[in-house]
Amino acid sequence: MQAALRLFTRQGYFNTSIPDIVRESAVSTGSIYHRFRDKEGIARSLYDSLVERMEAAFSDIESRHRSAHDRCHAVIGLLFRLTEEEPEVMRFMLFSRHREFIPELAPVCSSRPFVQMREMVRAGMAAGEVRTLEPIVAAAAVFGGALRLIQLRLDGILDKPLPDYLEEIWACAWRSVAE
Repeated sequence: MQAALRLFTRQGYFNTSIPDIVRESAVSTGSIYHRFRDKEGIARSLYDSLVERMEAAFSDIESRHRSAHDRCHAVIGLLFRLTEEEPEVMRFMLFSRHREFIPELAPVCSSRPFVQMREMVRAGMAAGEVRTLEPIVAAAAVFGGALRLIQLRLDGILDKPLPDYLEEIWACAWRSVAE
């Protein structure tokens, strides 16, 4: 799956073939077809495992932090670290058009990690930390700037590592929704 991740993010899903994955991974063609059935099966398995990983990381953040302020800050910090440490994971999760190659898949913004992010903001509203707004608007205000910085970093526009921008983007994001 790591080989497929590298290939999907570097040359695109449609420009990657099973023989490419075999060459990159040194796994036999038969093993790939036995385990995944086809290239879409590889992409689905990769997507599912990364969503599960993000969901677990966000659940860990929720268990370690009580306030929406601290939870949302920690999520952005995590996303920034992942972007620096595993850019292909972030590129695949945030910027691949998954529905083009896994048509029955719901949009990534409907995946459990994105739902968790919205729920953190909604809990902040219930606790009086976040002013009352449409939850999707509030979540976009809290996380949208950070997601844009991730894109800029992955596109090579930002020279400094994302954690260098964490406190500045966080101050802007939180000020936009704080009660």
